[in-house]
Amino acid sequence: MRQGNLEEIFRTISEYQEHRLLNPLFIALCNNEERVRYHAVCCFGRVVPAMASKDPEAARVVMRRFLWSLNDESGGIGWGAPEAMAEIMCHSDRLRSEYVHMLISYMRKDGDKPFEDGNYLELPMLQRGLLWGIGRLCQLHRDEMIGHRITADLAAYLDSLDAHVAGLAIRCLGMLGASAESVKIAPFCSNKSQLSLFVDGTMKIVTVGQLAENALRQIGESTSEDLSTCRPMP
Repeated sequence: MRQGNLEEIFRTISEYQEHRLLNPLFIALCNNEERVRYHAVCCFGRVVPAMASKDPEAARVVMRRFLWSLNDESGGIGWGAPEAMAEIMCHSDRLRSEYVHMLISYMRKDGDKPFEDGNYLELPMLQRGLLWGIGRLCQLHRDEMIGHRITADLAAYLDSLDAHVAGLAIRCLGMLGASAESVKIAPFCSNKSQLSLFVDGTMKIVTVGQLAENALRQIGESTSEDLSTCRPMP
Protein backbone atom coordinates (compact mmCIF):
# COMPACT_ATOMS: atom_id res chain seq x y z
CA MET A 1 0.00 0.00 0.00
CA ARG A 2 2.92 2.34 0.64
CA GLN A 3 4.63 1.82 -2.69
CA GLY A 4 3.46 1.94 -6.26
CA ASN A 5 0.50 3.62 -7.87
CA LEU A 6 -3.06 2.45 -7.60
CA GLU A 7 -3.03 0.52 -10.86
CA GLU A 8 -0.06 -1.52 -9.65
CA ILE A 9 -1.82 -2.15 -6.34
CA PHE A 10 -5.00 -3.20 -8.15
CA ARG A 11 -3.01 -5.66 -10.26
CA THR A 12 -1.46 -7.14 -7.14
CA ILE A 13 -4.73 -7.61 -5.23
CA SER A 14 -6.39 -9.14 -8.30
CA GLU A 15 -4.23 -12.22 -7.70
CA TYR A 16 -5.99 -12.95 -4.39
CA GLN A 17 -9.46 -14.08 -3.44
CA GLU A 18 -11.55 -11.17 -2.23
CA HIS A 19 -12.27 -12.52 1.24
CA ARG A 20 -8.54 -12.96 1.94
CA LEU A 21 -7.94 -9.25 1.36
CA LEU A 22 -10.49 -7.94 3.84
CA ASN A 23 -8.54 -8.10 7.10
CA PRO A 24 -5.35 -6.55 5.65
CA LEU A 25 -7.46 -3.76 4.16
CA PHE A 26 -9.24 -3.08 7.44
CA ILE A 27 -5.84 -2.86 9.13
CA ALA A 28 -4.58 -0.46 6.43
CA LEU A 29 -7.53 1.87 7.10
CA CYS A 30 -5.95 2.61 10.50
CA ASN A 31 -2.46 3.28 9.14
CA ASN A 32 -0.77 6.51 10.22
CA GLU A 33 0.08 7.38 6.62
CA GLU A 34 -2.77 9.09 4.83
CA ARG A 35 -1.86 7.76 1.41
CA VAL A 36 -1.93 4.19 2.70
CA ARG A 37 -5.39 4.73 4.16
CA TYR A 38 -6.77 6.05 0.89
CA HIS A 39 -5.14 3.27 -1.10
CA ALA A 40 -7.02 0.86 1.19
CA VAL A 41 -10.24 2.80 0.56
CA CYS A 42 -9.75 2.44 -3.19
CA CYS A 43 -9.03 -1.27 -2.84
CA PHE A 44 -12.25 -1.73 -0.89
CA GLY A 45 -13.91 -0.10 -3.90
CA ARG A 46 -12.63 -2.93 -6.06
CA VAL A 47 -12.89 -5.88 -3.69
CA VAL A 48 -16.35 -5.51 -2.15
CA PRO A 49 -18.23 -4.73 -5.40
CA ALA A 50 -16.61 -7.85 -6.87
CA MET A 51 -17.91 -9.79 -3.87
CA ALA A 52 -21.37 -8.27 -4.33
CA SER A 53 -21.54 -9.56 -7.90
CA LYS A 54 -20.89 -13.13 -6.73
CA ASP A 55 -22.21 -13.27 -3.17
CA PRO A 56 -24.29 -10.20 -2.24
CA GLU A 57 -24.73 -11.29 1.37
CA ALA A 58 -20.97 -11.54 1.91
CA ALA A 59 -20.64 -7.96 0.66
CA ARG A 60 -23.45 -6.87 2.99
CA VAL A 61 -21.54 -8.36 5.91
CA VAL A 62 -18.63 -6.04 5.08
CA MET A 63 -20.94 -3.03 4.87
CA ARG A 64 -22.52 -3.92 8.19
CA ARG A 65 -19.05 -4.19 9.72
CA PHE A 66 -18.40 -0.59 8.67
CA LEU A 67 -21.76 0.52 10.08
CA TRP A 68 -21.06 -1.22 13.37
CA SER A 69 -17.65 0.45 13.66
CA LEU A 70 -19.41 3.83 13.58
CA ASN A 71 -21.89 2.79 16.26
CA ASP A 72 -21.18 4.10 19.77
CA GLU A 73 -21.89 0.66 21.18
CA SER A 74 -19.07 -0.89 19.14
CA GLY A 75 -16.41 0.74 21.29
CA GLY A 76 -14.54 1.68 18.12
CA ILE A 77 -14.14 4.94 16.26
CA GLY A 78 -14.73 3.90 12.68
CA TRP A 79 -11.67 5.46 11.07
CA GLY A 80 -11.94 5.14 7.30
CA ALA A 81 -15.41 3.61 7.39
CA PRO A 82 -17.32 6.46 5.67
CA GLU A 83 -14.71 6.74 2.93
CA ALA A 84 -14.59 3.01 2.28
CA MET A 85 -18.38 2.66 2.28
CA ALA A 86 -18.67 5.50 -0.22
CA GLU A 87 -16.00 4.12 -2.53
CA ILE A 88 -17.68 0.71 -2.47
CA MET A 89 -21.06 2.26 -3.30
CA CYS A 90 -19.52 4.24 -6.14
CA HIS A 91 -18.81 0.94 -7.89
CA SER A 92 -21.82 -1.16 -6.88
CA ASP A 93 -25.33 -0.13 -7.87
CA ARG A 94 -26.77 -2.82 -5.63
CA LEU A 95 -24.94 -1.72 -2.49
CA ARG A 96 -25.51 1.96 -3.23
CA SER A 97 -29.26 1.42 -3.43
CA GLU A 98 -29.19 -0.42 -0.10
CA TYR A 99 -26.78 1.69 1.94
CA VAL A 100 -26.48 5.24 0.63
CA HIS A 101 -29.27 6.39 2.95
CA MET A 102 -27.16 5.22 5.88
CA LEU A 103 -24.16 7.26 4.76
CA ILE A 104 -26.39 10.31 4.38
CA SER A 105 -27.81 9.73 7.87
CA TYR A 106 -24.38 10.45 9.33
CA MET A 107 -24.86 14.09 8.27
CA ARG A 108 -28.21 14.35 10.07
CA LYS A 109 -29.15 14.69 13.70
CA ASP A 110 -31.91 12.65 15.27
CA GLY A 111 -35.25 14.42 15.58
CA ASP A 112 -38.77 14.12 16.93
CA LYS A 113 -40.53 14.00 13.57
CA PRO A 114 -41.12 10.82 11.56
CA PHE A 115 -38.12 9.80 9.43
CA GLU A 116 -35.76 12.09 11.36
CA ASP A 117 -33.53 9.17 12.20
CA GLY A 118 -30.11 10.74 11.87
CA ASN A 119 -26.82 9.26 13.07
CA TYR A 120 -24.84 12.51 13.14
CA LEU A 121 -21.08 12.10 13.44
CA GLU A 122 -19.70 14.56 15.98
CA LEU A 123 -15.95 14.11 15.53
CA PRO A 124 -14.46 16.47 12.92
CA MET A 125 -12.03 13.75 11.79
CA LEU A 126 -14.95 11.45 10.99
CA GLN A 127 -16.81 14.34 9.37
CA ARG A 128 -13.85 14.82 7.05
CA GLY A 129 -14.05 11.20 5.96
CA LEU A 130 -17.81 11.39 5.57
CA LEU A 131 -17.65 14.51 3.40
CA TRP A 132 -14.87 13.06 1.27
CA GLY A 133 -17.12 10.04 0.71
CA ILE A 134 -20.16 12.16 -0.09
CA GLY A 135 -17.99 14.10 -2.52
CA ARG A 136 -16.88 10.91 -4.21
CA LEU A 137 -20.51 9.89 -4.73
CA CYS A 138 -21.33 13.38 -6.02
CA GLN A 139 -18.45 13.06 -8.46
CA LEU A 140 -19.57 9.73 -9.93
CA HIS A 141 -23.34 9.75 -9.30
CA ARG A 142 -24.25 13.42 -9.27
CA ASP A 143 -27.87 13.12 -10.38
CA GLU A 144 -28.62 10.48 -7.77
CA MET A 145 -27.09 12.58 -5.01
CA ILE A 146 -29.07 15.63 -6.10
CA GLY A 147 -32.16 13.48 -5.76
CA HIS A 148 -31.30 12.75 -2.13
CA ARG A 149 -31.69 16.46 -1.25
CA ILE A 150 -28.54 16.80 0.81
CA THR A 151 -27.74 20.45 0.03
CA ALA A 152 -28.99 21.76 3.38
CA ASP A 153 -27.08 19.04 5.22
CA LEU A 154 -23.87 20.03 3.46
CA ALA A 155 -24.41 23.76 3.93
CA ALA A 156 -24.61 23.26 7.71
CA TYR A 157 -20.94 22.24 7.69
CA LEU A 158 -19.92 25.69 6.47
CA ASP A 159 -20.24 26.79 10.10
CA SER A 160 -17.67 24.21 11.21
CA LEU A 161 -14.62 25.45 13.10
CA ASP A 162 -12.62 22.81 11.20
CA ALA A 163 -11.48 24.37 7.92
CA HIS A 164 -10.96 20.91 6.41
CA VAL A 165 -14.61 20.03 7.09
CA ALA A 166 -15.88 23.31 5.67
CA GLY A 167 -13.70 22.95 2.58
CA LEU A 168 -14.92 19.45 1.80
CA ALA A 169 -18.54 20.55 2.24
CA ILE A 170 -17.93 23.43 -0.17
CA ARG A 171 -16.46 21.00 -2.67
CA CYS A 172 -19.60 18.84 -2.50
CA LEU A 173 -21.89 21.85 -2.92
CA GLY A 174 -19.97 22.86 -6.01
CA MET A 175 -20.29 19.43 -7.58
CA LEU A 176 -24.03 19.47 -6.92
CA GLY A 177 -24.40 22.92 -8.48
CA ALA A 178 -25.99 24.27 -5.30
CA SER A 179 -26.63 27.82 -6.51
CA ALA A 180 -28.65 28.73 -3.41
CA GLU A 181 -25.48 28.39 -1.32
CA SER A 182 -23.27 30.66 -3.46
CA VAL A 183 -23.61 33.59 -1.07
CA LYS A 184 -22.41 31.42 1.82
CA ILE A 185 -19.53 29.98 -0.20
CA ALA A 186 -18.17 33.28 -1.56
CA PRO A 187 -16.55 34.51 1.71
CA PHE A 188 -14.39 31.39 1.79
CA CYS A 189 -12.57 32.41 -1.41
CA SER A 190 -10.01 34.32 0.66
CA ASN A 191 -9.49 31.46 3.13
CA LYS A 192 -5.89 30.27 2.89
CA SER A 193 -6.26 27.28 5.23
CA GLN A 194 -4.63 24.23 3.64
CA LEU A 195 -5.89 20.67 3.55
CA SER A 196 -4.79 17.43 1.94
CA LEU A 197 -7.22 15.99 -0.58
CA PHE A 198 -7.06 12.56 -2.19
CA VAL A 199 -8.28 12.96 -5.75
CA ASP A 200 -7.54 11.12 -9.00
CA GLY A 201 -5.39 8.62 -7.14
CA THR A 202 -3.00 11.12 -5.56
CA MET A 203 -2.76 13.31 -2.48
CA LYS A 204 -2.93 17.02 -3.24
CA ILE A 205 -2.56 20.08 -1.03
CA VAL A 206 -5.25 22.67 -1.68
CA THR A 207 -6.62 25.69 0.14
CA VAL A 208 -10.19 26.23 1.23
CA GLY A 209 -10.15 29.32 -0.98
CA GLN A 210 -9.27 27.25 -4.04
CA LEU A 211 -12.10 24.83 -3.27
CA ALA A 212 -14.51 27.74 -2.87
CA GLU A 213 -13.46 29.35 -6.15
CA ASN A 214 -13.81 26.04 -7.97
CA ALA A 215 -17.20 25.40 -6.37
CA LEU A 216 -18.51 28.78 -7.50
CA ARG A 217 -17.23 28.10 -11.01
CA GLN A 218 -19.00 24.73 -11.07
CA ILE A 219 -22.20 26.30 -9.77
CA GLY A 220 -22.00 28.96 -12.48
CA GLU A 221 -21.49 26.34 -15.18
CA SER A 222 -24.36 24.25 -13.83
CA THR A 223 -26.66 27.26 -13.77
CA SER A 224 -25.71 28.15 -17.35
CA GLU A 225 -26.49 24.60 -18.48
CA ASP A 226 -29.87 24.71 -16.75
CA LEU A 227 -30.72 28.02 -18.40
CA SER A 228 -29.70 26.73 -21.83
CA THR A 229 -32.26 23.94 -21.57
CA CYS A 230 -35.12 26.31 -20.76
CA ARG A 231 -37.48 27.03 -23.63
CA PRO A 232 -38.81 30.56 -24.11
CA MET A 233 -42.40 31.15 -23.12
CA PRO A 234 -44.77 31.19 -26.13
